[in-house]
Amino acid sequence: MTATQHFVFALVDDFTHIAFACAVDPLRIANLISGKPLYRWSYASLDGETAQSSDDTIIRAHHRFDALPECDRLFVLSGIGMQSGDHSVLVTALRRMDRHGNAKIGALCSGAWILAKGGFLNGSEAAIHWEYHDAFMEEFPEVHLVRNVFVSDVRHITASGGTATADLMLHLIARDHGLDLSVAVADQMVYNAVREATAAQKVSLQSRNGMRNRHLASALEIMTANLEDPIPPSKIARTLGISTRQLERLFGKYLNTSPKKYYMEMRLERARHLLVQTEMSVIDVATACGFDTPGHFARVYRTAFGVTPMMQRGRLD
Repeated sequence: MTATQHFVFALVDDFTHIAFACAVDPLRIANLISGKPLYRWSYASLDGETAQSSDDTIIRAHHRFDALPECDRLFVLSGIGMQSGDHSVLVTALRRMDRHGNAKIGALCSGAWILAKGGFLNGSEAAIHWEYHDAFMEEFPEVHLVRNVFVSDVRHITASGGTATADLMLHLIARDHGLDLSVAVADQMVYNAVREATAAQKVSLQSRNGMRNRHLASALEIMTANLEDPIPPSKIARTLGISTRQLERLFGKYLNTSPKKYYMEMRLERARHLLVQTEMSVIDVATACGFDTPGHFARVYRTAFGVTPMMQRGRLD
């Protein structure tokens, strides 16, 4: 591929600056190393004047959302608070571009939420920053959310944010202009841990705790997959082919807690994410996290976090 590719970044106010920098700079460095204008880029915002990142950096825009130009790739980039924003102008423009243009539309960081809201990701795999996973799965069950750092082999590619954006850009550079250039760009960035798309976003619990016990790892996977309908530790142990006592010893040795307590902490953490990130009712949150009654949910939540679920929701007002 020799023609200059034009990338447009649709910057939603409060976009994440690290994802922005990790998206643009690999393109600049690719031009620098190759000595050719392989890429050019421009920015779009709602008013076509400026966009402000979450760290208050002001970026001058070239285009308005309602007047997006022809381009090769367009990425929606947002950050915190995008769930409550009005993105109708941008979504309308993206739909028009998707129907009539040749641009490949994707999203970075929390931008996948906006694409999902517009129906772009239905039936497809997608990646979003891990902090939004619980809320995203509840809001968009028709999207196949994965915990990969990015998803590229689909119509609308997505990256989970942060340095995962650099991973995606290096992947695209390799696809467009060869692995040697991609490696040279990574070297220039002093980035020697480039990840493949299938890499998980968060460091595994095994790595964080230095664990190598397959039974404990399998138990955690079972718990994670069954937060809505919790499985008794005794049944988990039987599934693994070990005794309940053995399972308790593993949790005590590696996590300094019991299986029952750890499972409860996982469910409560998911509940907090849903209360903060979604408009789900407290009753629906309780059900989604495996609590039979709102009263029981409220009691254990207050014990864990010092506030009731309703008080937690009220902090967002």
